Amino acid sequence: MKHTILSLLFALSAAVATMAADYTLDVRLSPTAKTVSGSLLLEWTNDTEFPAPDLRFHLHFNGWESEKTSFMNSWRWRDRDLDDWGEGDWGGTEVTSLIYVRSLPAAEGDEEGVPRREDFDLTGRIEYIQPDDSNPHDRSVMRVVLPQPVAAGETIRVEMEFSTKVPRTFARTGFRGDYYFLAHWFPKLGVFEKNGTWNCHQFIQTEFYSDFGDYDVKLQVPAGWTLGATGQPQEVRDNGDGTATHHYTQQRVHGFAWVSSPQLTEHRRRFEHETLPPVEMRLLLMPDHAGQEDRYFRATEASLRYYGEWFGAYPYQHVTIVDPAWESGSGGMEYPTLFTGGSRWLTPFGSDRPESVTVHEMGHQFWYGVIANNEFEHAWIDEGFNSYSQLRTQMVAYPEVYLTERYFKGFIPLLFRGLPRARRTVAGQSDELEKDIMARPSWQLGPDAYGINSYTKPALMLLTLERHLGWEVFQPAMAAFYSEYSFRHPTPEDFFRVLEEQTGQDLQWFWDETYYSSNVFDYGVSQVDTDRLERPFVVVRRFGESRFPVRTRVTFEDGTNALEEWDGQGRWQDYYYEPGQKIVRVEVDPDEVLALDVNRTNNTWVRQAPSSFAAKKWALKWMVWMQNVMETYAFHF
Repeated sequence: MKHTILSLLFALSAAVATMAADYTLDVRLSPTAKTVSGSLLLEWTNDTEFPAPDLRFHLHFNGWESEKTSFMNSWRWRDRDLDDWGEGDWGGTEVTSLIYVRSLPAAEGDEEGVPRREDFDLTGRIEYIQPDDSNPHDRSVMRVVLPQPVAAGETIRVEMEFSTKVPRTFARTGFRGDYYFLAHWFPKLGVFEKNGTWNCHQFIQTEFYSDFGDYDVKLQVPAGWTLGATGQPQEVRDNGDGTATHHYTQQRVHGFAWVSSPQLTEHRRRFEHETLPPVEMRLLLMPDHAGQEDRYFRATEASLRYYGEWFGAYPYQHVTIVDPAWESGSGGMEYPTLFTGGSRWLTPFGSDRPESVTVHEMGHQFWYGVIANNEFEHAWIDEGFNSYSQLRTQMVAYPEVYLTERYFKGFIPLLFRGLPRARRTVAGQSDELEKDIMARPSWQLGPDAYGINSYTKPALMLLTLERHLGWEVFQPAMAAFYSEYSFRHPTPEDFFRVLEEQTGQDLQWFWDETYYSSNVFDYGVSQVDTDRLERPFVVVRRFGESRFPVRTRVTFEDGTNALEEWDGQGRWQDYYYEPGQKIVRVEVDPDEVLALDVNRTNNTWVRQAPSSFAAKKWALKWMVWMQNVMETYAFHF
């Protein structure tokens, strides 16, 4: 009964979602030519109040046509070493035929109720536009002006023939030997927004935004090759010519990715939970990682369980986990009902591979897969939410994870069981957070600001909110956001509104300090005087520009302590105590509520600490700080 109710709730949420683009694809992979070619049928409904005078499609693989594309010239990719790339290593998509089909009412004398077709061959009208940077060498957005606008509420069909050249592995897609991973590989319609404009950005970064729809896909690959894809397999047909056709279907998703290789082996397990729907888990494993099946499945189950309990159920009945080929560059990425993990040949128990990548990418199935905001413009709603959720999940599911270093060019791992990995993400140096504001569209963030503002800062922002509001208040608010905006492409303003409505608090001050500002938080002990004849005192200071209410705990020699509350608005705050009270310890933000504090080394003062104790304390602080900084910069790769 519980599972039935959950399914009904998701069906109701889908009814109010944008469900405008359905795809039927029939394609063939040629390992010799390194191409995927075939036909595409798109059925699109204009669910806005405005007519659509044209259609705009993403051709993501055209971002890898040459070194002159906008993708190759973005700051994230321009320094990649391509000296050994040959002509056959590049990618691209060509649309060879485009037929636009409109349905007309049945004419007199026609079979009753059967509409007629009106076909327009628009192949000659194909053009390439550059709405973001006017780069004439970029063909990642295809535009077709229609003979007649698509009216509000009208449904049209587009029939295409296309061929995609698969590149040598680039940005988590491509081929590596006989391993093929295909993501964003077909012409994909942009999103016609409610205001009557197209949201169809050039391919500049690997974050995406698409309408939800139904997919019916037939994939022809060499016979004997294992294949995994978005959705559920319907049948596998041997074509008698050395190839086989795999048929997959899936409803209510906003993309379709697939993988095929003769090396992959299949493993299955079922996720069961007393209050969550069951999920069939399918793992496609590379032979050099044999024996890691349990670790992959357990990490997937951890995300399904804790994300489901905390935020809301995973709405699909299946998920495919892909263990990527060595040096394929396809690891650690999410797609609807399918994600790629990441492991190593030697991975001792107690390290965080493949667990951390698996928890993170399975977690994306909730925020990326179901919430599905516009990541090109607001990547943090997915990446930051998921980084926060992953941190919470790993703290519960994997309480004992230790620092692991690899030697001999990363081949031999060494597990340091005496050094637990840090259990919170830290921001690192303040100048990193100051490079740009979170409110800037993600694709426009400056150099080195994307990772901080998409992953680290929003994760710390959510963790700070959780600790400030309390889990019993914050968790239901997050669950309400997940429920209200499943399959609906929310904006940052939608999230802010739900949080304030659910908590009953005006949080504008917090968004102003975090989302709309690049200032940093830094509170610490400024001065302590405990040996004077007058009243002993403590001075706490706001070293950063951002403001947040902080608590200070002052411990005295007799074991008693005082808890001081400060709104954090001023530059400093002092506290005086009775003569004769000896202060032995001062802690600013002792409960670490302000996870966004960029420098916790100034948060604690200890009176006359023994030299050995002090040396050990500072060595441990700096070691943990450095470890966290290193994790922060590696977190989004």
